[in-house]
Amino acid sequence: MKRKPIYKLELKIVFNILITFIFSALTMAILYIMWKFFIEIFISDSQELSAIIFRLRLSINFINVAIALWIIIFLIYSHSLLYKKLKYFVEVDEHMKAIAAGRIDKKIPEQSKAELGKIAKNMNEIINKLNKSIEEERRAEQTKYELITNVSHDLRTPLTSILGYLELIDKDKYEDEVRLRYYVSIAYEKSKRLNTLIDDLFQYTIMRNSTLKLNKESINVIELLNQVVLEFNPQFRKKNIECRTYFSEDKLVIVADAVKLARAFENLISNGMNYGSGTEYIDICTRKENNSAVIEVINYGEPIPSIDVPFIFERFYRVEKSRSEFAGGSGLGLAITKSIIELHEGEIFVESNYERTVFIIKLPLGS
Repeated sequence: MKRKPIYKLELKIVFNILITFIFSALTMAILYIMWKFFIEIFISDSQELSAIIFRLRLSINFINVAIALWIIIFLIYSHSLLYKKLKYFVEVDEHMKAIAAGRIDKKIPEQSKAELGKIAKNMNEIINKLNKSIEEERRAEQTKYELITNVSHDLRTPLTSILGYLELIDKDKYEDEVRLRYYVSIAYEKSKRLNTLIDDLFQYTIMRNSTLKLNKESINVIELLNQVVLEFNPQFRKKNIECRTYFSEDKLVIVADAVKLARAFENLISNGMNYGSGTEYIDICTRKENNSAVIEVINYGEPIPSIDVPFIFERFYRVEKSRSEFAGGSGLGLAITKSIIELHEGEIFVESNYERTVFIIKLPLGS
């Protein structure tokens, strides 16, 4: 199979040479016919010998001229066939040298559909893949840098507070037991936030692992949502938020990892409470759409600016840009949620306007 392109190239070369010879031979045949016609007209038996010799010399000269013309025609035709290919070959060679020197932004012009053109096309595909790999490597390096920067910032803030209050306690810098308990309470709350950040980072790392195995089983989506809502009731009461459920009568059964899917739902509800500023309600709706279970988590607080919507599922992305701890969350919740949904071969997207913000999940129904 490897010899096939070479055979094709050899056949094309032979074909071009054959065409050149045929064209030249036709030219010679035409010249020969013209010469024979000339002899028959101008030479007769009654002519004198000197006249015959003269005309014979004339014929020989004519043949010499014809041969010279044949050679010239052969060279011109061969040159016209090979010049463009040789010029293109030189151009391809120069571009390949530039690529070998590290100029991978250079593209080889694809001017021919023959073997050389196919080589140029294949080389351009290799260059595109190489550029894509380099860009992905740069993006990964930038992501790693952002990850370290964001994690350092988010971990340092509560840790600094914890150390500060523990230092006050250690040096007995408190007025009475009430103040002491206040310092301990703050240190405890900061510790919980620190634990949440570390847990979110750990979960995100796990979810991004392509070899992660899910403990899948048949799950009733509505039953799982009811369980998650029940666990959030104390937080709803604390924040004066009413959670309303609008579940369809369809039996929405999917094959999924219940623990991880519950984590995704928890993240969306927490996001609605933390970032849906001014919301009084969080609605959870379900329905069946074709062969998918559709879950919607809706809050009626501040809308997400349209400029932020495309990036809302990126890790560490926050609509509130200051990265203040009062904004709540780690900036990883929605990224974790997206990873969980995609691991279950589902999809998630968001719609936001001045009336409401809706997170929509679609999961394939199972038996």
